[in-house]
Amino acid sequence: MQEAAPAPGGVEPQGDDWKATILAGLANYIDAGSIVAGSAALALWMEAYKLSNEFVGLIGALGPNAISAGLGAFIGGRLCDLFGRKRIYQYDMLFYAFGMLWLIFAMNAWMILIGFFLVGLAVGADIPASWSLIAETAPKGSRGKHSGVAQVLWYLGPVVVLLMFLVLEPLGLLGARIVFAHLAILAVALTFLRSRMKESRRWLDAQAEAEAAGAGAKPARVRDLMKLKWLGPMAFLAGMYGMWNLWAGTNGFFFPYILRTVGNQSQGTAVGVQSLSFLIGMASIWLVFMQLSDRVNQRLLFLASAVIQVVGMSLLALFPLTLPMALLHVFLMSFGQGFGAQSFFQLWSAEMFPTLLRSTAQGLMFGIVRITLGVFSFFVPLLTATGFQTLAWILTGFLFVSGVIGFIGAPRNEGKSLDELEADMEDGISAGVESGQPGQPATA
Repeated sequence: MQEAAPAPGGVEPQGDDWKATILAGLANYIDAGSIVAGSAALALWMEAYKLSNEFVGLIGALGPNAISAGLGAFIGGRLCDLFGRKRIYQYDMLFYAFGMLWLIFAMNAWMILIGFFLVGLAVGADIPASWSLIAETAPKGSRGKHSGVAQVLWYLGPVVVLLMFLVLEPLGLLGARIVFAHLAILAVALTFLRSRMKESRRWLDAQAEAEAAGAGAKPARVRDLMKLKWLGPMAFLAGMYGMWNLWAGTNGFFFPYILRTVGNQSQGTAVGVQSLSFLIGMASIWLVFMQLSDRVNQRLLFLASAVIQVVGMSLLALFPLTLPMALLHVFLMSFGQGFGAQSFFQLWSAEMFPTLLRSTAQGLMFGIVRITLGVFSFFVPLLTATGFQTLAWILTGFLFVSGVIGFIGAPRNEGKSLDELEADMEDGISAGVESGQPGQPATA
């Protein structure tokens, strides 16, 4: 199916694209902000409501970092392809704010669990809508740059939340409620700002073309993704990002250990080191991913990121954990991941599927990754009990496997428009799948 061009030149009017990118990318801000805010508030909740370790594990598994976000992505991604991006990414922010109200006014453990589950559903639904919109409105040759803005916002969310918790620490649980309130207010404001945005021109044209061809009100079916030419790219992307995400999801367990071991036990220092790691990641996205991903060999760029992260993680398995070693580890991991798996997953997952299946595929893959992390999180305490060095080797292995999958399957999409990529899919992406390179377009 060759979709119609969204506008002369294949892009939204210049000037609207950056506005659309920022408003859509703020979903990443509230996603990451919700995860970090929940982690920071957990100790306060445990003390106030006497939460058991098992209940804390349930919150982690069902929250916005795991299963509920996965379910939301499944549902939201499909609805985006059926009814349009705008309808989903506008109104799900109200659902997010509703979920946040449960956390702001939580008076017992079950209110916390319900709030996290609802918030997770909302952020999960917003991710495929936002990522699809960003890719579909970005001008040719700037898709990586626009995707990078969304990733910068993902890193900014934790920095703001961590600094707010540091300033509001004397207020205890009230401080946590204020942090959650700021996320709820942003979600409501985002609802009004997004109401002025236009629907994706590319989706509208693809929908009209499908209806003209006789596809009716159901332009693409979920089972269409079960064809070999789409199963290959989905397996590649879910494997690459999923293995990396197992490291990222476990990172929260061993990072506090690093801070305690090297003597940084004060809350201010801990927040400072964590904020620094996010700021390094933002600089990496800005200076490397956004500047190079549209112009250089994406496979080699991904490989450089993977190597840096494998080296950074293996340092903790090979050498004693001193302060200089910990700081070197933080720098390498933060710099490497800035232009690595997550940034490329957002970019490639939008590029490797046709418009009327794009959000469905993204939601399916994102959902699988987050739900897998949720299940895996039940076993993380067992891994931590094996000893820090053993855990470091396991995490190094996750990053190594992710790097190998990414390097083998990475497409060469730099500089191509979505129309050109769509033509590549029509001309023979199946040949790339049969050759054992599911992420490789036929023309690469």
